Amino acid sequence: MLWGERFKEKLNSKALKFSSSLKFDINLLSEDIEGSIAHAEMLAAVKIISNEEREQIVEGLKKIEDGWNCNAWSPDPEIYEDIHSAIESRLFELIGNTAGKLHTGRSRNDQVATDLVLWIRKNSSFIHKLLSEFQKTLLEISSGNTETLIPGYTHFQRAQPVSLAFHLLAYIEMLERDKARFEFVKQSVNQCPLGSGALAGSTLPLDRNLTSKKLDFTGPTGNALDSVSNRDFILDFLNACSIGMMHLSRFSEELIIWTTSEWNFIKLADSYTTGSSLMPQKKNPDMAELIRGKTGRVYGNYIAFASTMKSLPLSYNRDLQEDKEPLFDSFSTYSDSLEIINGMLQTAEFNKDRFVEELNGDFSLATDLADWLVQKQIPFREAHKIVGNLVRKFESERKNFKSATLNDLKSVSPAFDETALKCLNMGTALRRKKTSGSPNPADVKERIDFWKKRLI
Repeated sequence: MLWGERFKEKLNSKALKFSSSLKFDINLLSEDIEGSIAHAEMLAAVKIISNEEREQIVEGLKKIEDGWNCNAWSPDPEIYEDIHSAIESRLFELIGNTAGKLHTGRSRNDQVATDLVLWIRKNSSFIHKLLSEFQKTLLEISSGNTETLIPGYTHFQRAQPVSLAFHLLAYIEMLERDKARFEFVKQSVNQCPLGSGALAGSTLPLDRNLTSKKLDFTGPTGNALDSVSNRDFILDFLNACSIGMMHLSRFSEELIIWTTSEWNFIKLADSYTTGSSLMPQKKNPDMAELIRGKTGRVYGNYIAFASTMKSLPLSYNRDLQEDKEPLFDSFSTYSDSLEIINGMLQTAEFNKDRFVEELNGDFSLATDLADWLVQKQIPFREAHKIVGNLVRKFESERKNFKSATLNDLKSVSPAFDETALKCLNMGTALRRKKTSGSPNPADVKERIDFWKKRLI
């Protein structure tokens, strides 16, 4: 134990097991060693330890990391309560009593806070990279489908025709916002907590600016009390994972629907689907279903830790040990989901002609017809009423827009003329869009070019 000298008895074995965090904070091993090396170098720079002692400590720490990486050393969770005590104990084994000088001017409070911000910074960048890779996959599919017609929906009812490219570009926009959230998280951990001590700094002449520079921070944190108890950046990270998973879940829902026989729009590769233990014919989109399902767990991680934080007095409390499990779980779930859904899309096959005939003649161009009336100086509300009456007439007669004649239109309103029938041509429906951000193929191609340049 790092703190056992004032106690007459050892910690109860069940209490040690209950309080141990080694099984999950071992994920911070590299960050803990990185921070410890910077701390040792700073201690030598301000003459608290000698250069020889610094070299011993740094060499020992590197051996510990190498031993972990090659499976030559693994700390026993039955003995150590966390990764910090395990590393320090191993350092004593390697270099003797000099190891005891490493913790000079440092508490586990500022030590773990530093480990966490280093981990968050690294893995926010990793997720940013995965998001960009997924965007590139969607962009590649979009490039070949600017005129692939699919129905656009509101209220899960067919609304207006769009293109597959237009639909996928919507997800690229979502993913870009996800990237911005992780960039925000990175910016929020630009200051180094190391040197804050347990809560009130140190009487030793520590050079916090030097430590910050060695760890590539913009500078030290400004208040030791806040530094050791701040976990806002973890909540920000968990929130970013939650919103990111929500976006993947929405897309997964659509993939699941698109794979059904009723939609018959997409085929997922065998490598991303599973069968049935009973029904030999089944090919199930289980990976998409799992992403949709795991979203709830990621939501739960955010709520769980936010609940932990809500009534903690300053500064550090052991409750904060509960920050790591939801953090690591959300990260692994979200990053795995990104890689899985990217693989699904890279190997998927789209039925590009699926909706060509089905959309041709349905009522999804009703708004276009109302817009035509508006251009004839008819107020939109009146135009809306006219076209609504026309749709009702056609439905009662079991007809659709494909068979519409000028007489059909004029039977509802004399304002219609021959040019109105052009509004019911599905083949030109997308090209007639005039506003930016619409599914007009020219506009979509322009947006694709924008993303190609941005995602290089």
